[in-house]
Amino acid sequence: MLRASATATLPELLLRPWRDDDADALIAVYLDPVLRRWTRAPVTTVTEARRFLAAARRDWSDGRRFSFAVLEPRPTGETLVAQVVLKNVTRGGGDAEVGYWTAAPARGRGVAPHALTAVTEWAFDRFAALRRLDLLHQIDNPASCRVAEKAGYRFQEVLPARPPFPRDGHRHARWAGPAPECPPGPGR
Repeated sequence: MLRASATATLPELLLRPWRDDDADALIAVYLDPVLRRWTRAPVTTVTEARRFLAAARRDWSDGRRFSFAVLEPRPTGETLVAQVVLKNVTRGGGDAEVGYWTAAPARGRGVAPHALTAVTEWAFDRFAALRRLDLLHQIDNPASCRVAEKAGYRFQEVLPARPPFPRDGHRHARWAGPAPECPPGPGR
């Protein structure tokens, strides 16, 4: 389990692998039409939730993809507020990719960059050969640009649309060490 320490404006976050008992919370989060817009495989039924959770366990076992449920401790228990995933990890590989989503009630509070930073630091610590992490998003998702920048991922380039993504995208990157020179961010 990872912990993202509390800040002046955000409580501590707990990040852990998904568990079978997360199914109901996962389905509830995916009721949000905004989240469904940005994800390729929404989880709307118990069957889909079980499939999602089984795949997350297999991915951890395979060692190429690591999905974290991001939880906010509350007096009534832990509440699912986001997911962060490290993907495309290869043995001795120098680069990989991160992704995330945020539950509707947690948006705009700094949850995504805080959790993304925790997973980024974990990834660089755990995989010695890892030098760069990429964060990709569609060009029409400015909130993801803000999350990337707040988590230290610098804008790199515009990527042309390619299936399954219908629009051009942005690639942001963060390095284990000092970042090389890169172009200015979008719109600058």
